[in-house]
This record gives sequence, C-alpha cells and structure tokens, in this order.
Amino acid sequence: MSEVAATPAAPAPQKPRSGGAAFLVAAGILLSRIAGLIRQRVLGYYLATSPAADAYTAALRIPNFLQNLLGEGVLSASFIPVYAALRGRGEEGKARQVAGAVAGLLTLLTGALALIGVAATPWLLDVIAPGFSGSTRALAIVLVRIFFPGISLLVLSAFCIGVLNSHGRFFLSYAAPVVWSAAIIVALILGAHAGPRGDQEARIAVWAAWGAVAGGALQLLVQLPSVVRLLGKGARLSLGRGDPDVAEVTRNFLPVVAGRGVVQLSAYVDMLIASFMPTGTVAAFGYAQTIYLLPVSLFGMAVSAAALPSMSAEAEVREKLHAQTEAGLRAIAFPVVPTVPAFLALGDVICAALFETGNFRARDTQYVWFFLIGSTVGLLAATLARLYSSAFYALRDTRSPLRYATLRVALTAVLGVFFALWVPRLLHIDPRYGALGLTGSAGVAGWIEFALLRRGIGARIGPCHLPKGLLPRLWASAAAATAAGLLVKIVLPPVHPVIRAAVVLTIFGATYLGVALALSVDEASRALGRARRMLRL
Repeated sequence: MSEVAATPAAPAPQKPRSGGAAFLVAAGILLSRIAGLIRQRVLGYYLATSPAADAYTAALRIPNFLQNLLGEGVLSASFIPVYAALRGRGEEGKARQVAGAVAGLLTLLTGALALIGVAATPWLLDVIAPGFSGSTRALAIVLVRIFFPGISLLVLSAFCIGVLNSHGRFFLSYAAPVVWSAAIIVALILGAHAGPRGDQEARIAVWAAWGAVAGGALQLLVQLPSVVRLLGKGARLSLGRGDPDVAEVTRNFLPVVAGRGVVQLSAYVDMLIASFMPTGTVAAFGYAQTIYLLPVSLFGMAVSAAALPSMSAEAEVREKLHAQTEAGLRAIAFPVVPTVPAFLALGDVICAALFETGNFRARDTQYVWFFLIGSTVGLLAATLARLYSSAFYALRDTRSPLRYATLRVALTAVLGVFFALWVPRLLHIDPRYGALGLTGSAGVAGWIEFALLRRGIGARIGPCHLPKGLLPRLWASAAAATAAGLLVKIVLPPVHPVIRAAVVLTIFGATYLGVALALSVDEASRALGRARRMLRL
C-alpha cells in the first residue's frame, strides 16, 4: 500500500503548554512503566534469577539495541525538528512527504537488519554475553532469533511517537507500550501451563519471547489509526530521494544513531561485565534497571520529549529556548532528588513490593537492591542530561551529544571492569558486591557527561542552571522524608511487602511534599494544585 491515508489533513493543533504536555507524557509513561513492572513481577514469579532469566534478559537486550538505536530517541533528534519546523511554517504537504519517506526508509533498514541479526545471532551473543555457556547460551540464541523479527514493528511504533508528538498528541504514544507488556504477561502465564515441568523455565522464556513479538505488532496497531488520520492525503511511503528535507533528516540521523549507539554500548558494557559475575547477576541487573529507569523515563524523558517540538519550532529564539531549558531543569529536579535517597535507603522495600513473589525470594531482593544503591550515584545527572541533549537537538546539533556520550561510555567500561570485577577480588569479598561498583561507576561517568552537556549548551544559549537555593531546599526535604521513611520501615511489624511499601512510601512522599511546601518550593505548590484538580475530576 503506497498511500498512507486518504483523508484531508488535519489542521495543526494549538501547541499545548509544555507543562501540560509533560504531564501527558508522564501519564503515558507511568502507565507503560506500571505495566512493565507488572511484567517483571510475573517474570520474577516464574523465573526469578535463574539461568533462564539470565538468558531472557540478555537476549532481549540485543534486539532492543536496534530498537533504541533507530527508535524514539533518534527520531526525536533527527525527524521531529525538521517535521515540526515544516509544520510551523505552514508547509503541511512537505511535512507529510518527509514523514512518508522516513517511514519507508525505516521499514527497509530495520527489515534488512533483522535478517542479518537472525543469521549472526551466535556471534552477537558472544560479544554481548561472553560469560554464557552451555544451556544458558543455547537458550539465549533461540530467544534472540525469536526477538529479531519484532524489531521493525517497534521501530515503526517509535516513528508513530514522533508524528503524534509533533501534533501535540502525547498520551497515546507513550501509553501504547502497555499492550506490549500485556502480551508478554499473557505469554508467560500460558507458557507456565503449556507442558511438562521438566523444561518449564526454558519453555516459559520462549513463550515470553513470542509474546514480545506479538506485543510489538499490537503496539504499532494501537497508534497507526491516529497517525494515518493526522498525516492525511499526500503521505506516501517512499525513500525520499532528492528531497532536501529528507536529506537533512538523514544527515541528522547518522550522528544521532552513532550517539545512541554509544549510549546503548554503555548498557551492553554493563551486560558484558555482569555476564562474568555470579549466576543471576544479569537477571538482577535487569530487574534493577526496570526500577531505575522509571524516574529517568517518567521525569527526564517526559519533560524532554514534551519540550522538544516547541523547542525545535523556536530554536532561533535564544531567550525562549533558554527559558524552556531552565523550566525543564526545575520540573525534573523536584521529583528526582527524593528518588535518590529513596533508592538508597528504601530500595529493598521497593524491590520486595514489586518482585518478591513465587520463586523470587528475599535474597534476590537484596541483590537487586545492591544495583539500585549504585545507581543513585548518577540518577540526577542522567535525568537532567536528557534535557540538555534535547536543547542541542533543537539547535540541530547532534554531534556534540555524541562526543560527550562517547567519553562517558569509555569511562563506564574502564571503571566498571575495575570496580565490579577487580575490586571484589582485591578485597576478597563476595563477588555479588560488584553490583555496587557496576552501577556506581556508570554514575560517575554520567556526571562527567552532564557537566560537559551543561557547559556546551551554556556556550550556545547562555548558562542554564537551577535557581539558586533550590537544590538545598530539595535535598533538605528529601533528607526529612528519608528519615521518616526509615523510621516507619524499622518500627513497622512484619506485613505483606506490598502493604509495607505502601505505608513506607506514602509517609516518605507526604513528608517530602510537606517539607518542600514549608520551604516555599514552587514546584511543590504546583504539584499539589495539579493533584487537587485531578481529585475534583
């Protein structure tokens, strides 16, 4: 089918306020992350930190590399600035042609890469998880070959996100992954009851992989009708040969792909190192990443994704871009600062509530908590850095973030090997404690990247900082909340992990908000006002 739609083009919607857009993005991400946590809980129930869980977690990383390499982050940096600028100038026809060409190019590229990936799976696995051997390696190879055909579906779903965001439709695009998680959950349950118990764990992992492929198709289908209506007549699948706007997308695309590749390489360095650690480390790292990425996505990605279309349309207005960047920094810092001590002091409570069921025991909870403790080192830097990167992308500068990310990955690799593998041996301690060094060293590298991004964007549009005095007030509020949460954690009698987490985290959150209000933090007042409006609804 060459024509994407046959309906009149919808008029460009009124640009939503960035705060409202960020809220819609955050709401969609929250739903998808909740679904992801449920998915991980079901996975933990059946597989815990078994060799099959290691194989599944590592296998999913390999096709996800291509999804992340070519998906939403890359399209946000290369496609959205061009598409949004064309629409901002009223060139709707040109914008539709560019969208059709990008969709065609992505379909061709991801299809070819999927075929190559299936053939090259054993070699890819040896690069990503060389510590695997025997049945774990064999199962991982089977799983990777199942995952690869779903790559095109997920990348095209990311293309839909770019179109929807540019039209101010933020909620659907970020809530769509709910169906992906739902499909995997159904597959896990079916796989657990599909045959004899002898090979149950491997069978469950295989069913879950097929569920991921089916979920990718559902995720695309959920968004496609809205995208077709928004693009309207004139959006045809093509390769965009000779089109200067498509050429600009391609020129921006390649450096961003390289940058995303470097970022993804960082995750694979962690996975490679984890594969040489005790059995269960890869799976535990995966569970911890599910929790760690929640604030990164919910706040860093939400604010950055919501701001990028308007930042791109107004990139030539230095004052507006500067104001948007500083407003985004405040919006991110308010919820992320308390997350750092929460992971540090209450991470075991969070892990137990989310995953401690079935075969997932208290010992597994403690191991996942080690990774979370290490992740607190760079959590704030990782979320704020996303916004600085978006500011560079709005300025059509995709190379500066690439240079900084390359340095971060190199530091992550060197520090990760030293602190995760060598330090436990040098100190003659349990190798499991290398989990702290693995995520902690990545955090140190993340702060260096953050500093370079902040300095670089400051040279372009002027220094962008949080208001003087805001961080001390936020950290004071977080310290008070942590003290209250720890006290409740200690005195609370033994109860179900979910009830325990609900009580502890409610006290933590209420204390943080109350102290922040007492210290006149504007973001706390806005959050309270938004909550009151939602309750009235």
